[in-house]
Amino acid sequence: MERDVRRRGLRGFSINRLIPNVLTLAALCSGLTGIRFALQGEFRLAVIAIIVAAIFDALDGRVARRLGVTSQFGAELDSLSDFLCFGVAPALVLYLASMKDGGSLGWVVTLMFPICSALRLARFNTGLLADSPPPAWTGSYFTGVPAPAGALLALIPLLVSFEINAAWPRHPLVVGAILVGVGGLMVSRLPTFSFKKGRVPRHLVLPLLLGVALVMGVLVSSPWIAMSMLGLAYVCLVPFSWLSYRRQAAQDAKAASSEGEVVPLRAVEGGPPSGD
Repeated sequence: MERDVRRRGLRGFSINRLIPNVLTLAALCSGLTGIRFALQGEFRLAVIAIIVAAIFDALDGRVARRLGVTSQFGAELDSLSDFLCFGVAPALVLYLASMKDGGSLGWVVTLMFPICSALRLARFNTGLLADSPPPAWTGSYFTGVPAPAGALLALIPLLVSFEINAAWPRHPLVVGAILVGVGGLMVSRLPTFSFKKGRVPRHLVLPLLLGVALVMGVLVSSPWIAMSMLGLAYVCLVPFSWLSYRRQAAQDAKAASSEGEVVPLRAVEGGPPSGD
């Protein structure tokens, strides 16, 4: 028996099991590098590092699901990485670029953003331990604005200042108001589209590809304005995601009542349990 245990221990883990965690660590390193650039006053590079962290964060979960190697360890590591990359790093970048001019009040407002990020991630982790599984369709929604999207929205004033070379986007009042608003969206119960399980109708594939090509062209020519517009477009989608969620919840409740089933109140009237 002891020899068999030793043999299994020598086999170790396959490379496939390590790839998602490597991507998560790459995101973490990128977020830390963004903090380093911010401390050196290189705010453009700091923002780019946070965006790179968001790309790695978008890949790690999808790779884990594709390879069938999801684990509790990976989920916890991903949450810790998200808190640093999309909670602490953007707040520190904005504090050094703008909010430090707001004195003590500026620091207090800055603190709200990583706190909201931590509360959101904690809510997501506890939601994974729920006794009753939510309806399958809720997987198409997040509860509130996810952390990577929240980081991009919070950085919009800095992105605008890069493009138009003006001082007003970095004013502490402007940045502080956006930090408070985005932090509120992150901890809210508003359902937002996750874009993970959505399907594109066949007749919309070509227009979608053309739209993506157009967006990529704008990103190449005016990257900061393009990313700002993408962030604003995401905010404009929030009312539509709320209406879509309520419509789906009503249909689910109607179908369950016709079959004599009891629909959990949380699944119908609360926000979706899915997180980042």
